[in-house]
Amino acid sequence: MTVTDTAHAVDPERGTLAKAADENFPVAPFFLPRAWRTDLMAVYGFARLVDDIGDGDLAPGGADARLLGVPDDRADDRLLMLDAFEADLRRVFAGSDGSPRHPLLRRLVPTVRRRALTPEPFLGLIAANRQDQLVARYETYDDLLAYCELSANPVGRLVLAVTGTSTPERIRRSDEICTALQIVEHLQDVAEDLGRDRIYLPAEDMKRFHVRETDLAAPSANASVRALIAYEAARARDLLNEGAPLVGSVHGRLRLLLAGFVAGGRAALNAIAAADHDVLPGPPKSGKVHLLREAGVVLRGEG
Repeated sequence: MTVTDTAHAVDPERGTLAKAADENFPVAPFFLPRAWRTDLMAVYGFARLVDDIGDGDLAPGGADARLLGVPDDRADDRLLMLDAFEADLRRVFAGSDGSPRHPLLRRLVPTVRRRALTPEPFLGLIAANRQDQLVARYETYDDLLAYCELSANPVGRLVLAVTGTSTPERIRRSDEICTALQIVEHLQDVAEDLGRDRIYLPAEDMKRFHVRETDLAAPSANASVRALIAYEAARARDLLNEGAPLVGSVHGRLRLLLAGFVAGGRAALNAIAAADHDVLPGPPKSGKVHLLREAGVVLRGEG
């Protein structure tokens, strides 16, 4: 058990929030105003916990299940846990059904009130994790985009809502960036996802490139798998480029945060390309210098 797992077993709230340091992208960096950081961490706590429920990554001991009113002998039932979590989320917005049971949802209450947040983005994230229990393969790219609409786009919409910068155009650009980042993560995690019996590479594309599921279980990628990863990476890069004008539409510290998201996606794609699109040994990683260089390009509006 890691130190984080130990902390989570003792204090589910603290243990979940501690995972922010390990995320691919900054959750609430120091340069943001304190009020934004507080509310973004509250949103992160929700998103991290719902993903942990959906992935079966909750800390041992069953503390989260007990907080949500799920019996110990059913704590491994992910759909039941997600149902209980959704019921607790609705207490955040109802106001008349008592205080939420889980401390991470109690932490969310003042954020929801301060920022006038609506339930839809949170329900989308729950729906995505529920879908992960029921759908393990995606036939078409459009099917994958529909999944990203639930699993990724709500996060960007919540960032815009917390910072008071939502407009229809910014939401559209944000959706493009978030979908791209989700696809990049899927490309990085092909082997890990296969271990969970999930494949996020569209089946129609696998057929086009003559890739079989057994090819994804190999220690390293063959030429067909590399060609498929390159194809999907190009799609993700196009989406990032389409969404990048979002950065120039805002100002100040938020502009730095959003530039970091776009730069992180581009740096990850560059790392995948540098690995010759062989993602099967593990996620290719980019260094901080490369990330900062990409952030500078984004901030200057050069790409």
